[in-house]
Amino acid sequence: MSKGAKSITFYLLMICVFGSLMYFIAKEGEGHQVKDAVSATYDAPKNMQEGFMLFKNLLMLHVESTIGILLLQIITILIAVRIFGWIFLKMGQPTVIGEIVAGIVLGPSVLGHLFPEVSEFLFRPESLANINILSEFGLILFMFAIGMELDIIEVRKKLKETILISHTSTIVPFFFGMLTSYFLYDTYAHKTTPFLSFALFIGIAMSITAFPVLARIIQEKGLTRSHLGTISLASAANGDITAWCLLAVVVAIAQAGTMLSATYNIVFSFLYVMIMFLVIRPFLRVVGHLYHNKEVVNKGLVAFMFLLLIISAYLTEILGLHALFGAFIAGVIMPSNVKFRKIMTEKVEDVSLSLLLPLFFVSTGLRTQIGLLNTPELWGICLIFIVVAIAGKFGGALFSARFVGESWKDSLYIGALMNTRGLMELVVLTIGYEMKILPPSVFVMLVLMTLVTTFMTTPLVSFIDFCFRTREKLANKQILLGGEVFKVLLSFGRASNGQIMLDVANQMFSKGKSKLDITALHLTVGSDVNPLHTDNFEEVSFSPILYEAKKLDIPIKTRYEVSNDAGQDIVEIVNNEGYDFLLVGAALSLSDLPTDIEATKYKDSFYDRYLKRLKAPMSWIYPGALLKDKTKMFIEQTNCPVGVFVNRGFVRATNIIVPLAVPDDLYLVEYVRTLQKATHGNVTFVYKIEESPECEELKNTLTDYMNAEKKVVLLPNVPFTAELLSQYNFMLISYNTWNAISDKRKEALQKMPSTLILSKKKK
Repeated sequence: MSKGAKSITFYLLMICVFGSLMYFIAKEGEGHQVKDAVSATYDAPKNMQEGFMLFKNLLMLHVESTIGILLLQIITILIAVRIFGWIFLKMGQPTVIGEIVAGIVLGPSVLGHLFPEVSEFLFRPESLANINILSEFGLILFMFAIGMELDIIEVRKKLKETILISHTSTIVPFFFGMLTSYFLYDTYAHKTTPFLSFALFIGIAMSITAFPVLARIIQEKGLTRSHLGTISLASAANGDITAWCLLAVVVAIAQAGTMLSATYNIVFSFLYVMIMFLVIRPFLRVVGHLYHNKEVVNKGLVAFMFLLLIISAYLTEILGLHALFGAFIAGVIMPSNVKFRKIMTEKVEDVSLSLLLPLFFVSTGLRTQIGLLNTPELWGICLIFIVVAIAGKFGGALFSARFVGESWKDSLYIGALMNTRGLMELVVLTIGYEMKILPPSVFVMLVLMTLVTTFMTTPLVSFIDFCFRTREKLANKQILLGGEVFKVLLSFGRASNGQIMLDVANQMFSKGKSKLDITALHLTVGSDVNPLHTDNFEEVSFSPILYEAKKLDIPIKTRYEVSNDAGQDIVEIVNNEGYDFLLVGAALSLSDLPTDIEATKYKDSFYDRYLKRLKAPMSWIYPGALLKDKTKMFIEQTNCPVGVFVNRGFVRATNIIVPLAVPDDLYLVEYVRTLQKATHGNVTFVYKIEESPECEELKNTLTDYMNAEKKVVLLPNVPFTAELLSQYNFMLISYNTWNAISDKRKEALQKMPSTLILSKKKK
């Protein structure tokens, strides 16, 4: 008997023996129970119908249990924030806007108004305590991550350049906020709220800049390494540190009641900050040098860092500064070693941003009752808050930037970016609401102000760019070393593909008449990419292509950006910066790598057909569009020729096949000439063309080319088969011909070599 058969026999024997013994015990035990014993809660069912009713009652009991309701709430919240985040992402907005809106939709303003029974069941008041606690903990982790995103050393380097911008853009809206509160205090503040507390909270609410949202907008616009991006980020970082210190003082004063009674809170808080920076930070600096990679970071160290975070949050909470300030400071004093910070943010962000933080949005949304603004006067006050916030923040940043010598364009950019509030503002408002300083109506107004000022940032930046965009485009040919420059944009996803595509570009264009100017572009898709991680992504992505460029002795430029819509961003770069050729990689659907073949196996499966029936976007589960759709977009929307490269183990184009199906394919001959000069390879033209004057011109051109050049073969009327393609290591094909044969010759194309699909230059 085999080993497997012995295992199965033993397994069945164990089941039978012990199953029989358990049945015997159960039957014997029934003889000892009290006669007519029943369940403590329900009568024993007598038939299947009563059994189903018992099951139903138990099911509802579990659904309505504390943990059942909590899990259902979390499921609902996560689905809602993902949907709304995706919608606003498609609108060109940060996902945080959609997540805030999702919270409002799930609150009394929408769900509670339209479906009160559902809202009462899902978000009953007594069940919200658990959501609030989880959201508070999520905020603590989030503020810890925000603190780690701020590089104090870099902030200090830019302090002289940005201190005027950051502090002016903080104090001006702070003043306008206090001035506005002076006129609103008597009518809209709680009668028991001191004026100073109310005025200070309105002022700080007007002064906040959302550093995380601003950083991601700068990434999306490709401004990270520009002067404008550096100044904006440093100004926002300075402003955030100042604003959070001010908030700590404001909270201390608000809790103590007066400035005099808050003195002790402020003094002890100052001591706490000094200890964190002068005692704890130097120790952590040593830790950062010792533990700078994942291999040596163990659970004990991670536990110690989280313990430090919780202790810091606890100390600021009992000192009256709020736990979030302690979490922020704990993040700021983390070792400046960037690798260590990356490791720690990876530990924190996935849980805090994806799971716990959405609970905060809904927690805020449940407090936001837009129905409280039920008169024109209240909406007028809301409009005043919005205007004051924009005028103070945008205006303060604009004129201070202009004063220190920035151009009008950069000053407007800085004003628009500093006006972003986002999640940071909601944190401030939540603190004020929980402390009973901001009444519900004012809280709603300030939440709406947050939405408007955050929503307007991206359109405003785009509008400023449009207004100042120069009419001169880089499409005008530059002169370099006495020769005309041929500009190629090489856009790649995987690092290894970039290296191979550089070889393709070198072989395709290096022997042309123009000097070759190649820019390698890599886009990371996703606006929620942490700025701490982008340097690592950039280094990993460009290392292979830079190595290859050095080996080939080709000067190339590298360009890294974070994008929400990679395809559209590539088109805009090509058109706005005057490139002569766009070279992009094909989607996974044509890859012959084993992992990619596995990834595309779902196609034409049950799931694929079901998603098509629902008209769901393929990007939901599939990491790339089909080649035909992708190429069509580039060809229709770019102003230059496009080449889509399919990598099938490309090394060198020494044996080239060129299928021709339409007379318009004549433009491929020029590409073939240049390629053959570089590789000295064999070229085979395969064509089957009807008799017409246009076809005669193509045939004559091919014949002349064959007579003029060596290693050129014409194969008219030869079947396009897998056996034919397998003889070559490179294929050049026009987009029109590709469309003509891709559906009819699928089996043949499975054996195709590395391929470059080319579009014709636009007239």
